[in-house]
Amino acid sequence: MSWANEIDRAVGILRSGGLVAFPTETVYGLGADATNEAAVRRVFAVKGRPTDDPLIVHVADVGALLDWAWDISSYAWRLAGHFWPGPLILILRRSARVPDIVTGGLDTVGLSVPAHPMAQALLNGFGGAIAAPSANRFGGVSPTTAAHVVEDLGASVDLVLDGGPCTVGVESTIVDVSSGSPAILRPGGVTREGIERALAKPVPVCRGPTARCPGQLPSHYAPAAQVFLLEAGQVLSKVVELRSQGLRFCVLHSSPVEGLRSEIPRLRLPQDPARMARGLYAALRELDRRGFECVVAVRPPEAGLGLAVVDRLSRAAGPRHPRDATEITAR
Repeated sequence: MSWANEIDRAVGILRSGGLVAFPTETVYGLGADATNEAAVRRVFAVKGRPTDDPLIVHVADVGALLDWAWDISSYAWRLAGHFWPGPLILILRRSARVPDIVTGGLDTVGLSVPAHPMAQALLNGFGGAIAAPSANRFGGVSPTTAAHVVEDLGASVDLVLDGGPCTVGVESTIVDVSSGSPAILRPGGVTREGIERALAKPVPVCRGPTARCPGQLPSHYAPAAQVFLLEAGQVLSKVVELRSQGLRFCVLHSSPVEGLRSEIPRLRLPQDPARMARGLYAALRELDRRGFECVVAVRPPEAGLGLAVVDRLSRAAGPRHPRDATEITAR
C-alpha cells in the first residue's frame, strides 16, 4: 500500500496535538493522541460531544492491554485473542495512564484494536494510543467514507486519511469485561453468536442509560429525517398516515412489503445481514440528501449483524433531545 507519506504526515499531526480522521473496518474515527488532554478536548469540541460521554482508545495490538488496563479477566483475554484485530471494544478497568478526559471520569476504559490496514499503519507509526470516536457531528449518522467525514466536519480536521469505504459499516460491538460476567453494551461488528461461541456461555445484551459507553443515548446515529422503526405489518397504516399529512417520506426495507403500492418511494437494503450493515449509514445519508422528511424503516431480523442494524435504527428512531435536533439540523 502506498500510504507511507500520508501516514508519516498523520503521525506528525497527532504528535503535535492535531486531529486526524482515519478509517477502521467499522466507521471512520476522529483521532487524537490519547495522552494529550488539549487534543482530546478538541475532539469533543469538533464533534459537539458532551465531555462526560467516554471515548474509545485505539491501540495497535493485544499486548497494549497491559499498558492501558489492569485486573484483566480471562474473559477479556479470550475475547481479545478471538477477535482482535477486529470490530470489538472491551470495557476494562483503566490504568493510571488513561486521562480522565478520555473516560468522562469513569474508572473504566474502552479499548479497541482495529483491523483496517490503514488504521494499523497509523497506530504502529504513532507508537501510542489514539482516542477516537466516530468522525461526525455528535448524535448523527456515522461516516463510512472519507467524503462523509469532509461533509460533516470540513476543515475542523487537520487531515482525513482516505482508506476507502468501511467494510463492516456499523460500529464495533462493546463488551463489558470490567467486572463479573461479560455483557454486551452495544451490538456491533462482532455478532452476539460469535461472542457466545468464543466464551462458551450465554452473554446478555444490556441496554439503557446505566450503560456508560459510546452510543447509548436514546437518540443516536440519527439522520435529519424522522425515523419510524416498524414491523412489516405496521408499515401500510403509517404510510397512509404520512401521506394524509402531506409529508415527504420513504420506506427503507430489506424484504418486500406486502401491499406497498409501486408509487411509494422506497430504498431497499440487502437481505444479507452483513451487506445490510455495510450499507445502512450510506442509505440514511442518501435519504437525507434526497430531502425526505420521514423514513419508515421495516425492522429486519435480529440474527447475526441484524442485531446491530436494529440497534442503530432503534436509536435513530429514538426521542430527540432539543439539543440533538439542533445538531442534526446544523450538519
